[in-house]
Amino acid sequence: MDLRIFTEPQQGATYDTLLAVAKATEDLGFDAFFRSDHYLRMGTADGLPGPTDAWITLAGLARETKRIRLGTLMTAGTFRLPGVLAIQVAQVDQMSGGRVELGLGAGWFEEEHKAYGIPFPKEKFARLEEQLEIVTGLWATEPGKTFDFHGTYYDLTDSPALPKPAQRKIPVLVGGHGPSRTPRLAAQYADEFNMPFASVEDSERQFGRVRAAAEEAGRGGDDLTYSNALVVCVGRDEAEVARRAAAIGREVDELKLNGLAGSPSEVVDKIGRYAEAGSSRIYLQVLDLDDLDHLELISAQVRSQLS
Repeated sequence: MDLRIFTEPQQGATYDTLLAVAKATEDLGFDAFFRSDHYLRMGTADGLPGPTDAWITLAGLARETKRIRLGTLMTAGTFRLPGVLAIQVAQVDQMSGGRVELGLGAGWFEEEHKAYGIPFPKEKFARLEEQLEIVTGLWATEPGKTFDFHGTYYDLTDSPALPKPAQRKIPVLVGGHGPSRTPRLAAQYADEFNMPFASVEDSERQFGRVRAAAEEAGRGGDDLTYSNALVVCVGRDEAEVARRAAAIGREVDELKLNGLAGSPSEVVDKIGRYAEAGSSRIYLQVLDLDDLDHLELISAQVRSQLS
């Protein structure tokens, strides 16, 4: 079971804070550092000092880390034109020496679009499908050849399809709860399918749909990696769990029900249930980015039992 650290900087984080978390992620033996792609806080957080851009952040971290994978859960398809996104991600992959992964989703948070003047189209899912085809097609085009795409929403003619990533193929993540279109897109374009903030039972059901879609598309169900994203809140005792829950404005019982919360042994046991459902990778949503002791505890008493 791979454990990855997943952050939500729109809730309030500077680049220096994210750098500290990324370096701790690397030093403590976690597999990857991922971040959300949002421009507006959610809930009651103040969001100060303001948003950071996902791919600018990852470009900086690419130069200041050496081992960990870097990526997004999920890049919003509404924020960037697909040709521009392909250039940005390929460049960050080069800057990292081939450690980047792209999670790409349709975009959903209408308020952040209004706040920063970003168009919020109705036909987001159909646009996402074209974006996935364009981004992966640009990267796959052989050097010296050109890429063309003529769709409903995007039109590319004689693109040199440059630059190329450092990796032969950047892993692409698709995720979500949709019962039909989402599994189909994952089967066609994804290397990994991510189930965000879902129960063991719902995850197992959705993983089954993706496996079936992959087989229908001529792939093996095991060709994809299956993963979950879950909030994490671990403590050495009940008081420490309660303190960490209060720091992120959550209740312990709710966190235990909907995430990975409690003692290290409780969290290891619950991760085991996700593993039985087919998950081989967990993105630990860390909401208090100043609590690096939390990461140390997870590494020492959770990660060590799963490696």
